[in-house]
Amino acid sequence: MQNKVLRIAVLNNKWVELKLIWYTYLDRYFDSSWRLKEILANYRDNTVWIYFTFEKEVRLREPRTVMGIDINFNNITYTIVDLQGNLVSMGVIPFNGLKRALTHRIIAEKIQRKYSRRWRYVKGVGKAVRMHGRRTRNILIDSCHYISGRIVKIAREYNALMVLMNLNKLRSRANSSRKYNRKLSLWTYRRIQTYTHYKALIDGLPIVFVSPKNTSKTSPLGDELVFINYKWVKLPNGHIVTRDMVASWNLALRGLNLLTRDVGLPGFVEALKALDGDETPNPMRGKPVHYLLVTMVFGELARATTKAINPIYP
Repeated sequence: MQNKVLRIAVLNNKWVELKLIWYTYLDRYFDSSWRLKEILANYRDNTVWIYFTFEKEVRLREPRTVMGIDINFNNITYTIVDLQGNLVSMGVIPFNGLKRALTHRIIAEKIQRKYSRRWRYVKGVGKAVRMHGRRTRNILIDSCHYISGRIVKIAREYNALMVLMNLNKLRSRANSSRKYNRKLSLWTYRRIQTYTHYKALIDGLPIVFVSPKNTSKTSPLGDELVFINYKWVKLPNGHIVTRDMVASWNLALRGLNLLTRDVGLPGFVEALKALDGDETPNPMRGKPVHYLLVTMVFGELARATTKAINPIYP
């Protein structure tokens, strides 16, 4: 990797030399505790893609607090409680990526409606539609990386067990207005959860998924909530908060209950099983582990030179 050149064996006892298009952020993975597990080469559309797979062992921390995280269309609300259930901190992280991405989606749809089915074949129109599609995708990906980084940074500061909602089958259960369904089609809650999951594991922060049922309808202080409107509620102690805050508070309490209910605090880390890290995360299950094996995959573009070189290895 010093010369950023990769040589791959091909037919007839020859080699192809690939000059890699390099990104400086990859250097820290070669020079750190990450181990290079394997290199994969993929050829498609006259382009060669090289994938580097890194891995390292991470020891989970023993949490001192519990952090409930409620993911919404325009914000991420979090609540942190200590191991006795007392409120430690509460905050809101604005999420503007969905609104920005939705703007580009609407522009692309207007262009398509204007030209009906002919938009693919009109010069410049198809290019404009694809451009807005790329901007939509890039905005959502960048926003999810930013939001997940903020969440993990806060959790690391408080050494918290992170509690997320298990939102399986959310899209299949949605039955609302056209405007809501359009937002839901772009809502990247799975991507935010996935990014948060792997970034938390890299830092050794445990993370679990719990059921979101009635989290925004149940009072975290007991008794009943008084609903002022769809967004605001009054707690039994008289304080007025949003339903998002109530949901994140209840998530934190459910995580605390999971933390202390069966195994107790000393044995929780040992009883925590790493999640699969896919787009359908499941609650804790499996055998106890002391270490997690975290794997990262990066795909980088490579160009092949025209000449084939002689073998340099037997």
